[in-house]
Amino acid sequence: MSKPFDMELFLGGVLTGSHSTRQRHLRQAKAIQAAISDRWHKDNPWAWQQKHLAWFLNHHVNPHAESTRYYYLLTMHLLTLRLGKSWQFKR
Repeated sequence: MSKPFDMELFLGGVLTGSHSTRQRHLRQAKAIQAAISDRWHKDNPWAWQQKHLAWFLNHHVNPHAESTRYYYLLTMHLLTLRLGKSWQFKR
């Protein structure tokens, strides 16, 4: 039995800001992880590609308010920073 991926440990080095901001990023990163895992069975961010995050934005966040999309984009920026990628996503 494998141990579930620890998103808090993964993002720990790049999370900054207040406690509530860090908790929001963790909550959103886990939501992103769950959606990508359900769709593509890739629960580990190291296996993700840019298309996975773009799919999440277009199918899960797009119908929500612009502010929600903005906050998810901030979380995705942290994820790509931690992965060492230079992926860019449209606002």
